[in-house]
Amino acid sequence: MTIVDTFLDGSFMPHGHCFLWREDLLFLHVAGDLTTALAYIMIPIILVRLVVIRRDLRFNSLFLLFAAFILFCGLTHIIGVINIWHGYYYVEGVAKVATGLISITTAIVFWKLLPVLVALPSRTDMNEKVEELQLAQQALMESNASLEAKVAERTQELERIAYRDSLTNLLNRREITRILDVEIERAQRQKSPLSVLMLDLDNFKSVNDNHGHQVGDQVLKSAADTLVECGRRTDYIGRIGGEEFLILLPNTGYDVALALAERYRASIEGTPSNGITSTCSIGVAELEVGEQMEKLLQRADQALYSAKDSGRNTVK
Repeated sequence: MTIVDTFLDGSFMPHGHCFLWREDLLFLHVAGDLTTALAYIMIPIILVRLVVIRRDLRFNSLFLLFAAFILFCGLTHIIGVINIWHGYYYVEGVAKVATGLISITTAIVFWKLLPVLVALPSRTDMNEKVEELQLAQQALMESNASLEAKVAERTQELERIAYRDSLTNLLNRREITRILDVEIERAQRQKSPLSVLMLDLDNFKSVNDNHGHQVGDQVLKSAADTLVECGRRTDYIGRIGGEEFLILLPNTGYDVALALAERYRASIEGTPSNGITSTCSIGVAELEVGEQMEKLLQRADQALYSAKDSGRNTVK
């Protein structure tokens, strides 16, 4: 008899004789072994299905070892059912030895993995980490919001520096002349009137000499505020240097510009600052057909000098 014949020899007395072929014992053992074997077979199928669905998981030696352990456990139960009627005890014995070896190997592998498994964060630890991350995210969002606010504030400040006079907060020379260039082009294209006022505070040097530059700055600020309050919403007012201001009057002819200039002059005279009453001289010029900015400003400046030569505190 060969080893294979011995291994497959089923002539031994089956387990059914031990159960006296009683139906209740047979049912209990067959039902118990079959349901257990079915469970052992389903578990590897579920694991394979999990790996197929979760593409981030992959088969490895530990997975295969665990699957073999479960399958051999199920196999021994199936052979146990067969041996109720047939005595394949060699097959059952080899299956049990193989199951034992695989079980011991699986236990050793899991024992070595125990420190890693223990080190895995618990649900409580994960919740705490999630809360920490949420707090960190909230802090980051607040920090970003604060940074964005500072950037917006700084951008606004840079824009103010670029377009506004630092002392009076009026348009600076570069911006007022840029706007004048745009308005000249528009007026020439639309054939609409455009006038400018060149305004200079009278005897302002004496204010600095007699009261100091700090008081002089306050007088300039007061004059700028007065011009803004007196001006129309469509007017552009800029400081072009020292105590000199330029006012743009879009869609405004010479006669209306003279009346507006007189209003500006009267407002300056009627608004003392630090007990100092200031006056101003104003030169008026209306844009002529085809005229460029330099020529327009030159005519307004000449009118201003004419106003000063006439005794100041006047409009020309």
